[in-house]
Amino acid sequence: MEMINELRGITTIMALVAFLAVCFWAYSKRQKDSFSEAANSLFSEEEELLNQKTLEEMKK
Repeated sequence: MEMINELRGITTIMALVAFLAVCFWAYSKRQKDSFSEAANSLFSEEEELLNQKTLEEMKK
């Protein structure tokens, strides 16, 4: 019984460390530029033009 509880504790700590690592990675300053670019890619004019061309080709 004691071994199972130790494994549960170790697993919980490992999950917490993994969660914190992902949080630090996501909010790090190095990722800010790439995430901002990805967020704004929905609004880029080039992509909108590409989508319009694709829709026109599909209608033909």
